[in-house]
Amino acid sequence: MPRLGRIGTAAAFVALAVALLPIADLRMASHDPWAELGRMGAGLLSPDFSSLGALSYAAALTVAFAICGVALGATAGFLLAPLYRFAPVRLLCIAIRSIHELFWAILLLQVTGLSATTGILAIAIPYAGIFAKVFSEYLDEADSRPAAAMPPRADFVSVHFFARLPLAAREFQVYLLYRLECGLRSSAVLGFVGLPTLGFQLDTFFKQGMYGAVAAVLIIYYVLIATMRLWMHWPLAPVYLIGSIGFMATLTTPPMAQGALIRFLTSDIVPAPLRNGDLADGETWSRFFDWLHNLLVNQALPGLTATMIVTQIALVLAGFVALIGFPLLVRPVIGRFGSIIGHIGLVVGRSTPEYMLAYIALQVFGPSILPAVIALGLHNGAIIAHLLGRQSAHVHESLRQDAPRGIVLYAYELLPRIYGSFLALCLYRWEIIVRESAIVGLLGIATLGFYVDRAIQEIRIDRAVILLLVTMLATVAIDYISRKFRAAIGIEKLVAKKDQVPTSATNLHAAISGR
Repeated sequence: MPRLGRIGTAAAFVALAVALLPIADLRMASHDPWAELGRMGAGLLSPDFSSLGALSYAAALTVAFAICGVALGATAGFLLAPLYRFAPVRLLCIAIRSIHELFWAILLLQVTGLSATTGILAIAIPYAGIFAKVFSEYLDEADSRPAAAMPPRADFVSVHFFARLPLAAREFQVYLLYRLECGLRSSAVLGFVGLPTLGFQLDTFFKQGMYGAVAAVLIIYYVLIATMRLWMHWPLAPVYLIGSIGFMATLTTPPMAQGALIRFLTSDIVPAPLRNGDLADGETWSRFFDWLHNLLVNQALPGLTATMIVTQIALVLAGFVALIGFPLLVRPVIGRFGSIIGHIGLVVGRSTPEYMLAYIALQVFGPSILPAVIALGLHNGAIIAHLLGRQSAHVHESLRQDAPRGIVLYAYELLPRIYGSFLALCLYRWEIIVRESAIVGLLGIATLGFYVDRAIQEIRIDRAVILLLVTMLATVAIDYISRKFRAAIGIEKLVAKKDQVPTSATNLHAAISGR
């Protein structure tokens, strides 16, 4: 990896994004986007709660899906964490977490239909891989002396439960609460594939142009996110879980087709040329390679190209949003009133799922990659700005009493001190943005998700699986390159240093795996 330095690395990413602009489809629709924004703004300023009963039911389902999915994913991740050091387990976890919940949902729809099982598993499967990685890192970071002091004949299970787990239990709880917040976002977004959560209501009202009702959905969603730490207490967790399971039982769903899972595993995902061909016949394999070549060249390659264009431009936009946004959380820079407004803006930006932001932007700017770039840039930029803002507040507390304020404080004290962390967080989010860029294709934007969705609609599950494998490999490749960049410029562990950011381990894992 070339040693570009921290400034050079940022300049290289900006230069790449600028070079991609001429070939990026950033055009706006023929209609006036500002008029559409005006109509949308007027509706958002006059929320319509006339459908409060239906919205309350959707909100309750959103919470129930999140709790059940996160509980199942956390349980699986907890069991896998001690084994994460083994390559097969680690590769399994990497594979399942590199595919977005919405992709899992549309695959599961082919087996379990529009059911509670689909929503729960769509959240639980990728979250299991995330939990396994994070939990294993917490266990590795814990003090190793109690484990070393265990009797020589102590078995693996005893060492794990009595010497390692107690030291990481608090971090487990903190991260589990954070992941539940992510689960609420994922659960809401599952409504866009037909599950009756808040996303389904949002989609319905948008299509009908009922922007007042859209405002009501968004208000309920933000209240749900903002108050989660008030109503989610650990002693009540079993009650919430039992209640969520019971509430799911009231959800009327069509029965799963007999043999659907067996058909899916043995027929649907098998490439068409191999499904009925003689595997001992060379002609069968010739047809398969022709089929694979056409799929990769005509769908995977253009989809991957569009995905990477969106990723690189959105990453740079997220960086600019973060640099502009993080001082909005530092009162000596922006003032008390400005910090309140900035905090609200960043909370909205990071709490709104990127898919939901892209959907809203699509209604305004029309079908191009522009809505995806705006949504991903704002969402990820707000996440990075939030983490940097907390770090900057901590840095300011360590400065002299006569330290400058305003723009001077930002430019000469805060920015130089947190620049390394800023770069590290951007590189951590790079992998996440790749996955998010692929998923916005479900909205009709020509990234990999567009071709996956088209294959599913044409009931060509074998093609969808190959395209998802391409998505997974792209995510893993970007993660590998990101780690190399971080190591080359000396920021691999920068945001994990305990003397820089309070509760930094949780913040770091939020940056890596949060959405």
